[in-house]
Amino acid sequence: MPWSKLDVVTFSWQKVLGGEAQHGMVVLSPRAVERLESHKPAWPVPKIFRMTRDGKLSRGIFEGETINTPSMMCVEDALDALAWARSAGGTRGLAQRTQANYRVLADWVERTPWIEFLARDPASRSPTSVCLRIADPALLSLGPEQTATFCKRMTSLLEKEGAAYDVGAYRDAPPGLRVWCGATVEHEDVRALVAWFDWAWAVCGADAGGAS
Repeated sequence: MPWSKLDVVTFSWQKVLGGEAQHGMVVLSPRAVERLESHKPAWPVPKIFRMTRDGKLSRGIFEGETINTPSMMCVEDALDALAWARSAGGTRGLAQRTQANYRVLADWVERTPWIEFLARDPASRSPTSVCLRIADPALLSLGPEQTATFCKRMTSLLEKEGAAYDVGAYRDAPPGLRVWCGATVEHEDVRALVAWFDWAWAVCGADAGGAS
């Protein structure tokens, strides 16, 4: 991270390395600390969000003091994930693993006529949480509700087979799929996953009298 350019950085154990949810981290620069100590909020701040006391930074919360006692298992899990990340090559190694996963998925999208990236501009596509949309003209011609129903049949079938879980598009997104390609995934697993996608498409298409 370019720390000299950042005043406040927040992150969660849940993201990227797949740690426990509900744990948020904050990193403050000296400038941010100065702002905290000089600014007086115009409204009450909930206790859990207070980082100053009597006009001074509560340094204890950055040195091990707790407001609510966190699970030590969650802490150990995060430390174990960081140790694994270092063994995998650190930031550069994790980025390389992510790109390898993304390339497998992107190659599949390129050769598969019924699916496409939700983000049409390659520059705006995330290589980690990859969102895809249905592109089959015949299926789309049936309308969004029918297309969404078809996708739900596909994802339910994949879950029933134990091949993929929670791979349906976000609720407010067009009907499609989403795939996590982050560093915790092996590219061979992504290769196996897209084969399952092809299988589920064929099965559901046959049940519906042909998807295209």
